[in-house]
Amino acid sequence: MHPSPALISRFCDTLTHRKKIKDFEGAKNGLQFSGRKQVRKIGAAVDAGAEVFKLARQRGIDFLIVHHGIHWRPVSPLKAVQKLRRAALTKHQLSVYSSHLPLDAHPTIGNNALIAQDLGLKIIDWFVDFEGTPIACVCQGIARTTLARQLKRSYPATFKAIEFGSARPSKIAILSGSGRSALPYLKSIGCDTLITGELREEHFNEAQEQGWNLYPCGHYATETWGVKALAMAVAQEFQLPWEFIDTANPL
Repeated sequence: MHPSPALISRFCDTLTHRKKIKDFEGAKNGLQFSGRKQVRKIGAAVDAGAEVFKLARQRGIDFLIVHHGIHWRPVSPLKAVQKLRRAALTKHQLSVYSSHLPLDAHPTIGNNALIAQDLGLKIIDWFVDFEGTPIACVCQGIARTTLARQLKRSYPATFKAIEFGSARPSKIAILSGSGRSALPYLKSIGCDTLITGELREEHFNEAQEQGWNLYPCGHYATETWGVKALAMAVAQEFQLPWEFIDTANPL
């Protein structure tokens, strides 16, 4: 007997502590659309969207886990985007489960924790509180040259380095995706080095003035970790195959 979307959703809610974590408007974490009654294959993607939904069904995916869900900040007119996405979901009978901040803040399957693990960094603290949940981690420092080399390995297409901080930082902060919210907190935690996804143009000058090392490695690239880990956990729990849909987003 294959599991239902509701059963998988409850497992995801429990594992990610969804109900305990407040999120940004538009995140609407949880099961956003219920498709086929029985799930035979799990999928993961960073972003929800009509094209991703089509790819999911082409690959036999019934239940798709995403970081940015169907309600997430569309640039196009909201009603038109929602209509397009829901039409695609209905056509492909695809269930969509979204997990945003719960998959940034999670201590084991979250984006930031897994970025640290990939780099071999030991987490020593968490910071950047959002509505009671710290969403960024602080790690023990390593030499800047070593850090840059490891980041280039993990993010070969999106790695960038802005290096005006210490050559051997004592602490390294990590905040996946859009990381500018961490910058005002760096001094207070005794840190001058941040790994993130994306920053704004003016942060180059600010890095010079403040003496920061900033490593923006791609919003998309730094947020592939959590959805993969959650999809793998679901697949193991229900003994189902799973697949990551890589859209090769360069941003």
